[in-house]
Amino acid sequence: MSGLARSLLNAAIGSDAPSANAILNALPHPVLFLNRALEIKSMNQEAETFFQSSSTVLKGRTLSSLLPFGSPIIDVAQQAIHRNVPVFEYRVAIAFQGRADERRIDVNAVPISEDVEGLVLMFLERTMTEKLDRQLTHRGAARTVTGLAAMLAHEIKNPLFGIRGAAQLLETSADENDRTLTRLICDETDRIVRLVDRMEVFSDERPVERAPVNIHVVLERVKSVCRTSFGRDVRMIEHYDPSLPFVYANHDQLIQIFLNLVKNAAEALKDEPEPEITLRTAFRPGIRLSLPGTSDRMSLPLEFSVEDNGPGIPEDLLPHLFDPFITTKTNGTGLGLALVAKIVRDHGGVIDCESRKGSTVFKILLPAFKEEKINE
Repeated sequence: MSGLARSLLNAAIGSDAPSANAILNALPHPVLFLNRALEIKSMNQEAETFFQSSSTVLKGRTLSSLLPFGSPIIDVAQQAIHRNVPVFEYRVAIAFQGRADERRIDVNAVPISEDVEGLVLMFLERTMTEKLDRQLTHRGAARTVTGLAAMLAHEIKNPLFGIRGAAQLLETSADENDRTLTRLICDETDRIVRLVDRMEVFSDERPVERAPVNIHVVLERVKSVCRTSFGRDVRMIEHYDPSLPFVYANHDQLIQIFLNLVKNAAEALKDEPEPEITLRTAFRPGIRLSLPGTSDRMSLPLEFSVEDNGPGIPEDLLPHLFDPFITTKTNGTGLGLALVAKIVRDHGGVIDCESRKGSTVFKILLPAFKEEKINE
């Protein structure tokens, strides 16, 4: 057995307590030590947070008493015990008795037969990994739309103008019935041109003009628009961190991002009896990503979120939510969230969505402004 494994085991059974407990509690993932009956003998601090209970309360309880009947995690633990081999299960749905939330995690179950028999169970939450994976997906989707937009602008708009001009000429000598058809041609060509114009935004790869921006001023502007137009009946809730530094971003593009997200949220709430949209700002240090167009790595400590209490987004749609032409709206183009993802990407940030019935949250991580950026 390795020195680290022995230290973790000693921490679980109580010997060499000071150094071993420090090692165990330093791990960023929930870790449980179970006996062969799957009774909890010890755990680290992350496990207490994960199960929202103290080790004093949880020690001696069986794993099945913490999880719903038939949970795959119980099966993973039993396999590791009975076969005496490590068992790894990926993307396991975990829910807790008495709580409505459900998360996706990886589960590692490693049996121990030296000194004391039992099982080490480690949970690895997938949230941040999936955020970074989705960020790469969003960048690829934006590049796809960029090429498509350039092609459409060049190959489609010019013929459309010719079609519209011909329809207008025909209208001058047509009777009333034929004028209905020529007007239909003009209206439809105008609609296609507007769609192409929207897509041309994706082909703009110029560097974003950034400056220090107070995110709360941006959110107040978005709230004002919401209350006077598409969200008159929606209750707006704010949870702001007033100590946040300025975000290093483009003011107008930030307004565009949050107007889009808040408008989508308001439309999702049209059938809710008590519609609510919650805006949150917070400081979350520790996330760093590469900035497009440079070799620098930028810290993304500022988290902004838009949450609604609507019906949620279908689970099969979530992985593709920021791809172009993906929409749940009857008359939607599917370009709004793709454009939001592009703007966030251009700022070197991350956007993610978590959704279930009664709660859909869009979270954005962006860089903070630093004084030395003035000289860049």
